[in-house]
Amino acid sequence: MQEDYSGYSDEELLIRLRDGEQGITDYIMNKYKNLVRSKAKSMYILGADSEDLIQEGMIGLFKAIRDYDSGRDASFFTFADLCVSRQMYTAVQASRRQKHIPLNNYISLYGNVSMNHDGEGEEEALLNVLTDASDLNPEALMIDKENVDRLEMLFERELSSFEKQVLDLYLTGMGYQQIAKVLGRDEKSTDNALQRIKTKLRRAIK
Repeated sequence: MQEDYSGYSDEELLIRLRDGEQGITDYIMNKYKNLVRSKAKSMYILGADSEDLIQEGMIGLFKAIRDYDSGRDASFFTFADLCVSRQMYTAVQASRRQKHIPLNNYISLYGNVSMNHDGEGEEEALLNVLTDASDLNPEALMIDKENVDRLEMLFERELSSFEKQVLDLYLTGMGYQQIAKVLGRDEKSTDNALQRIKTKLRRAIK
């Protein structure tokens, strides 16, 4: 019979795990499986298979359990969230190196994404978020197949590798702070990249 660990914090359990106590890894993996599934759902728009993403996410969670250092890292939840996101995105990047996924195949420009930097709050159409064009007539911003192709060409031609990575993760609903952590970059350069993307897209739809 498995011990009831619900009364202990993650950090306390990980100390006990380091001391050799059995069963804790399985308990934490089960506790955070819904976090993995939630992230897999958001990452799915990047073109990866949902079950593959869940598997990668569980690998990331296992690495978080293995590598967490209470003296170095923030809370275990924050560290696990980062490890899962990074493992999934690395897998997405690897799967896309051999194929080209058109913009209109993995996201609608009218899909909803979070308005604020921390990934919470009201949602608005992506096109409006990226262009700050919420005051424009939506009918005037209708994106047809030709314009989607044009935007895709713009992204391929004008966005740097880093900007493409930022855009990918922004489309999943991440704020610039979490994007910076996943990509291992500082927040200022990540936010600047996002602002450059907005400027380029605004210029493209004029």
